[in-house]
Formats: sequence, structure tokens, C-alpha cells
Amino acid sequence: MVWRALSALFLLAMGGLHLYLVFNGTGGILGILFTLNFVGGLVLAIAMLVVRGWLLPVASVLSLLFLVGTLLALVLALTVGLFGIQSSLSYDLAPTTLVVESIGAVVLAVTTVLVLRARRGI
Repeated sequence: MVWRALSALFLLAMGGLHLYLVFNGTGGILGILFTLNFVGGLVLAIAMLVVRGWLLPVASVLSLLFLVGTLLALVLALTVGLFGIQSSLSYDLAPTTLVVESIGAVVLAVTTVLVLRARRGI
């Protein structure tokens, strides 16, 4: 349960960072995507805490893929650009988001392994 709670915390932190950016000047299509990112993080964080049975591995894997996807999108935006958007580490909260999403990906990977092992009875 501790790893699931940590996973939920990182999903909320990731979503919260994106929502903060929306409320502080990120608009247009990027603002819409950041808002959807917040909603997805919130839904998955709740799922990590409340689902049981066969849905738990599904929620865990989806959460891991979601967080890794947002991390990959940030790395692409920082390097080669993404959807015509080029970012930099001087962009508001980019370094913080990079750290939170990187640690969150590791936490969710551990959680996913633990959930899948428990499901198999290992």
C-alpha cells in the first residue's frame, strides 16, 4: 500500500505541476493538453488508491505508461521539439517537472512490479 500511495502522490504532483502552468500563462493547445494531463493524473492517482483485484495491475501499468509518456514528451520538447513546440530548462518549472516525473517513473515501475508479482503470487 505504501508504494501505491507514493505512486498516487507522484501522479498528483505531475498533474499539479501541469495545472499550475495552465493557471500561470500556458494557453492554447498546450494549455489544453496540460489540463488533460492533470485530469489523467488525478484519475489514475485515485485508481491507484481505490481499485482492487484484476483492475489494480491495469491501473498500475496505465499509470506507469502515462507518467513515462509525459516524461518523454518533456524530454522531446526540451531537445528536438514536440508538435512544433520547443522548450528549454529555463521554462517555468521545467527542471522541477523533469525531476518529479523521473522519480515518479521509477516509483511507478517498482509499484507495477510489486503489483504484478503479488497478482501472480510470487
